[in-house]
Amino acid sequence: MIASEWSLGSSKFLLDPTGIVYWPEQRLMAVADLHLEKSTAFAARGLLLPPYDTSVSLAMLHDAMIRYNPETLLALGDSFHDNGGPGRMASTEREKLAAITALAETIWIAGNHDPDLRQQVPGRHADEWRIGSFRFRHEPATDIPTGSFEFAGHLHPKARVRLRGQSISRSCFIGDARRLILPSFGAYTGGLDVSDPAIGNLFPNGAEIFMRGKERVYRFAI
Repeated sequence: MIASEWSLGSSKFLLDPTGIVYWPEQRLMAVADLHLEKSTAFAARGLLLPPYDTSVSLAMLHDAMIRYNPETLLALGDSFHDNGGPGRMASTEREKLAAITALAETIWIAGNHDPDLRQQVPGRHADEWRIGSFRFRHEPATDIPTGSFEFAGHLHPKARVRLRGQSISRSCFIGDARRLILPSFGAYTGGLDVSDPAIGNLFPNGAEIFMRGKERVYRFAI
């Protein structure tokens, strides 16, 4: 896979086709919106989905961990579809998650779907994580303090472009000089088009999108 390079301030980051961000300087890997155990959450309400989302998402995340070998894994919220998700995991998926968290220090940011995972999954827990001027959080802030840079999830951005006469819609990263919003990583997550005001209003001066392909990321200005 071929990652695309992205700069915020003086730091450079790699945007991977899987949807993760890797910060080589800090050996940190960030992922957003895994939504593990979404299928079992739906099943509890009588809506049946194939029960493979957790297994697929964890396998993809494990592969990314092996490729980048980070010291820190930062999950930017909604890692589970609800607070009860960890308790519904099958033993095989629980073992996969333990294997992932054993590879790096894991920090779970609280999301709106899973506001409190303490005592349920191994690792550290926080509402927000800061490294110098960089802030990692679940929901994008309305205002970013001067001199700060933000990474967030929550909005599940996707974009539609025309290539060779065809209209293609894919999940994407979207960012400007001060903020990057990650795509959702989970196997069963949907997306919100970047033209929606919930996303567009965060980028009043325009932005760049990094559309996920199978083997590389495609960069477009909007």
